[in-house]
Amino acid sequence: MNNNMAEEKKTKDVKEEKPKKVEKVEEKIDPTYPDVQAGTLVRVHQEITDITPKGETKKRIQIFEGMVIQRKHGKGVTATITVRKESSKIGVEKIFPLHLPTIKKIEVVKKFRTRRSKIAFIRTKHKKLKEIK
Repeated sequence: MNNNMAEEKKTKDVKEEKPKKVEKVEEKIDPTYPDVQAGTLVRVHQEITDITPKGETKKRIQIFEGMVIQRKHGKGVTATITVRKESSKIGVEKIFPLHLPTIKKIEVVKKFRTRRSKIAFIRTKHKKLKEIK
């Protein structure tokens, strides 16, 4: 029994001797995306993969145009924007991670002046925002 305990201690020592490799994921910030803030009217070009009835995959670009309501998580890898538009008098919101590989392009259409970083009041009140030229 003492031999078994000695062997277990040796195996534990061997396991502890191995240094753990910790790889740090470097944040890659894509400079091609414009600096969008709340109050910016944008067009987001996203690649959509469809599957046909035959089982073939088909890729297309879908454009979502709307007002940026908020931006979260700064400029890092986890940064997201919430874009809202009205389609047939129904409000539609999408949350886009900025570093999503399917997002091909973000175009700025107009910039509006806002006093807040998150303009959730746009959902209920239809206020006019002043355009920045």
